[in-house]
Amino acid sequence: MLRFVKSQPVLVIALIAAAVTMFFVPPDRGYFGYINYTVLIELFALMTAVAGLRGAGIFERATDIMLAKAGTKRRLGAVFILLCFFSSMLVTNDVALITFVPLTLLVYSKLSDETSLIITIVLETAAANMGSMLTPIGNPQNLYIYDEFHLSALTFLRATLPAGLLSLALLLVLTLLLPKTACAGSGGSDKAVAKLAAAAFSTLFAVCLLTVFRLLPAWVCLAAAVVVAAAVNYRVLAKVDYALLATFVCFFVFVGNIARIDPVSSFFSDILDGRELIVGILLSQVISNVPAAVMLSGFTDNGVALLLGVDIGGLGTIIASLASLISFQFYRKSENAKPGKYLLAFTGVSIVLLVPLVILQLIIM
Repeated sequence: MLRFVKSQPVLVIALIAAAVTMFFVPPDRGYFGYINYTVLIELFALMTAVAGLRGAGIFERATDIMLAKAGTKRRLGAVFILLCFFSSMLVTNDVALITFVPLTLLVYSKLSDETSLIITIVLETAAANMGSMLTPIGNPQNLYIYDEFHLSALTFLRATLPAGLLSLALLLVLTLLLPKTACAGSGGSDKAVAKLAAAAFSTLFAVCLLTVFRLLPAWVCLAAAVVVAAAVNYRVLAKVDYALLATFVCFFVFVGNIARIDPVSSFFSDILDGRELIVGILLSQVISNVPAAVMLSGFTDNGVALLLGVDIGGLGTIIASLASLISFQFYRKSENAKPGKYLLAFTGVSIVLLVPLVILQLIIM
């Protein structure tokens, strides 16, 4: 039990929060209306598709090609950072980091440069968090808000593009922290691409995109995910983050119940009114941006401001984005790791990125 609590703290908190509200609003038929089933289906299908593509060797082969020309530590770091920024738009921020941080550790193990390794992973993490904000499927909170507030693709892009472009520019400037000294080869993978699996899961990914953009019904997406996984590689179903799906369900119940408790609902609505950006950023620092998005969505009609708040709020503390914890865990378990130095660098980079982004949004809004 203790191991489960340590491994899934956000799920445990969400479960406790939902359970507490059940004492005030006993379970009834209204609970079925809390759940956004479309979001759950889209998340499940996307995670299935990405797991299948990763297992097919697509990411490793693409990485090998893109790293082939890296000749200095600065250019090597820049390649990794750009890979995380742009890939996170399609495969989510956590998958981008799960894919590229281990490869970064492998490459830098041959360079014996702990400082450059820390800077690179910290910037990769920020890049994944910021790049993922540019598409509805870049991270779970985007997908949820995009569907919950019925945003159009154009509205979404108009809202996130300024912050996304500024964050990319700042990240490129921060790569100057890396030394411009020569480095060895990329140390990439020689894993062959499984063409049939790659084609099948690419098709599933396309179905997911069509569903996200409301061109296909959710049940088609769910059926496609199950059929493709069963026919090509059923093991990918074990790699789906069911804890994340359960966390969403718990927060759906929590928010739905809170909305039915009039004094509490009024309190949250008053605090959030006109302050979605700042409240979203601050709450993300404490409970991370995914649950913050679900929790606050029930008390505002301004989905765009909330979207920007929880996305930018992924910067800051190490728990502001669960993807940031993924990078930290990978690094912490590596040989000769210096967690204290990593956290110091992470905090410094987060502040350097967070402050200008907040100022930009306050000016625009």
